[in-house]
Amino acid sequence: MREGGTSMAGRVLWGNVVLVALLAVGMAGLLALHAKEWEWHAPGTSRWLAAWLALLAWAGLCAWLAWRRRTAQRRAAASLVAGTDGGDAWLVAFASQTGTAEQLAQRTAQSLRQAGLAVHVRDLGEIDAGLLAQARRVLFVASTTGEGDAPDRAAGFVARQMRKPAPLGGLRYGLLALGSRDYEHFCGFGRQLQHWLQHSGATPLFDPVEVDSGDAAALRHWQHHLSLLAGAPDMPDWKRPHYRRWRLAERRLLNPGSLGGPCFHLALQPLQDKAEWQAGDLVEVGPRHAAAEVERWLAALSLDGDAVVEHEGRRAPLRDWLAASHLPAPVEAAGRSPAQMVAGLQPLPHREYSIASLPEDGALHLLVRRMQREDGSMGIGSGWLTEHAGVGGEIALRIRPNPGFRLPEDGRPLILVGNGTGLAGLRALLKARIARGHARNWLVFGERQQAHDFFHRDDIEQWRRQGLLARLDLAWSRDGEPCVYVQDRLRDAADELRQWTGEGAAIYVCGSLAGMAPGVDAVLREVLGDGELESLREQGRYRRDVY
Repeated sequence: MREGGTSMAGRVLWGNVVLVALLAVGMAGLLALHAKEWEWHAPGTSRWLAAWLALLAWAGLCAWLAWRRRTAQRRAAASLVAGTDGGDAWLVAFASQTGTAEQLAQRTAQSLRQAGLAVHVRDLGEIDAGLLAQARRVLFVASTTGEGDAPDRAAGFVARQMRKPAPLGGLRYGLLALGSRDYEHFCGFGRQLQHWLQHSGATPLFDPVEVDSGDAAALRHWQHHLSLLAGAPDMPDWKRPHYRRWRLAERRLLNPGSLGGPCFHLALQPLQDKAEWQAGDLVEVGPRHAAAEVERWLAALSLDGDAVVEHEGRRAPLRDWLAASHLPAPVEAAGRSPAQMVAGLQPLPHREYSIASLPEDGALHLLVRRMQREDGSMGIGSGWLTEHAGVGGEIALRIRPNPGFRLPEDGRPLILVGNGTGLAGLRALLKARIARGHARNWLVFGERQQAHDFFHRDDIEQWRRQGLLARLDLAWSRDGEPCVYVQDRLRDAADELRQWTGEGAAIYVCGSLAGMAPGVDAVLREVLGDGELESLREQGRYRRDVY
């Protein structure tokens, strides 16, 4: 959301103009009163000495105050680096005009603290580059005011720190930028901050999350990143998605015998109105527990799962409420009525997946890998979709637009890079490109074993034979030594990469945030250069959807 207001620079300018004018009026008045009394008299040695002593005392006071400020900043930096448990702490820095960014920064910190992390929250105006370098891990929540300006209290940070790059090579950061697309410079300050951090050598933990007028879906995407950073996949949503009813029409295992986790092709169809989406969009799925797990929990407390409970305008059997919520420990739930129990339930958090199809395909396709926790149990979202939900059964799902990963409007060449289930988003982009008649497409895809993990192989090979896929590079990391990854294939094709980008190609990356995405980014910088890659990003020709 864009937080409006006059920029601080303008206020300071007009304030100085008014102050100088008042001083000039006062001086003119004093001169008029003493017009006939001005005459120079030598002050004498003692008075000159007193004046110099007063000047030195004033300079000393200013130096002492500056030293105190630097000392306080160093102490603040030390407190940011050392957590209360002796471990590293996170810094959440906000730039807020009307208070919205500050509120989101506090909610961010609260979520991380609930996951057991030490967190400090600071106004960006109270921070300098030295403190950021010491903090090492920072999450920025930045609003934009006026016509792409920083909020008033962050104007000093911009003036002191952002005029040139700072040595922030050891900093890892995430950025939540707030703005409104009703204004020309959407998320203007957030993008300026991102640009400065990149040129200062800081490493992004994930791509910036931009929020248009408080969009709840974008904020949930920010929470998704927080849960990954905290290692807390069960972190509750700040605001629950408004799901729609879908039917699981098909589920098919794609990689039997693979060394990796099982991956499934899923097809879903809406049970309500006709659904629309574009290539690059995502879904948010509301997961549920396995029916057997809910029944065991009910049996442990001798509760009737058919008991109907009304809460917040919705009536449903107790077992339905439980299936979509974190199950409290039986000792905590003992003695509560069904209504009291439902009122205290915490909904399961949503899970995000890339859409692998177009509406013209007649179904919404997903490519989902079944995740496994350390205790051997399945992940909440992937377990529900790939095992517990029955084919023909109902799925709670919401389509989320993802404008940052949409196709270019023209027919420029397209380089698509991804690994694993990241192929889902790339498949939808390829389908859309082919439907528009654009055949200058280059796919670089990697997985473990060609014999087992070549997802959607029939589609890809058919497009290649038909000339709809101009180039295909595959990387199989477990089919011999040494291991080969998509970034290796890109490096091997450096000359072609430079040629395609020179002809206006856009680069889209989808897949793993750990390993693949930074590896691809490093090769792109190696082949194209830092300046060229940043130029591609600013032109919208380098886009990523990584997780």
